Amino acid sequence: MNEEKVILVNENDEPIGLMPKMEAHEKAVLHRAFSVFVFNDKKELMLQQRALTKYHSPGLWTNTCCSHQREGESNIQAGKRRLQEEMGFVTELKETMSFIYKAPFDNGLTEHEFDHILVGTYNDAPLINLDEVAGWKWMTLDDVKADIAKQPELYTAWFKIIFDKFYNFLITAPNESYR
Repeated sequence: MNEEKVILVNENDEPIGLMPKMEAHEKAVLHRAFSVFVFNDKKELMLQQRALTKYHSPGLWTNTCCSHQREGESNIQAGKRRLQEEMGFVTELKETMSFIYKAPFDNGLTEHEFDHILVGTYNDAPLINLDEVAGWKWMTLDDVKADIAKQPELYTAWFKIIFDKFYNFLITAPNESYR
């Protein structure tokens, strides 16, 4: 199987080429990504704990799912695909905002992403893919904020960046209809 490729982009999110995912993370090249945030009707966020076998950030808590778009795939299509692959369900998603971040890891890899934030709602338990996800839970945004402040080492670098940057937006997101 060929290694998954990421879409390289400039700072305006315009595609400029493709590169194998691992190479992009080794070279810290800016590429397109997405992060999905799924809320229930109680305004709780579904968090996932990354599988212990992941090549970076294993066992850490993060947003519902995240990954990279494939060539020719929209942000929404990519979000729905990965939500199904990791969490075992699909729901309607809405694009909300995007931003660029850079996060180096202890293993020498770096996430340098133009990240698109997608939000949706769902109320049932996921059917997690154990190759991708070790666990999951619902948490209120206030509880997440308090836990990140108390135990930041338990969360992925990108989730802490997104959460800090967009907390005020996220706190109102569950009040909106995404269906």
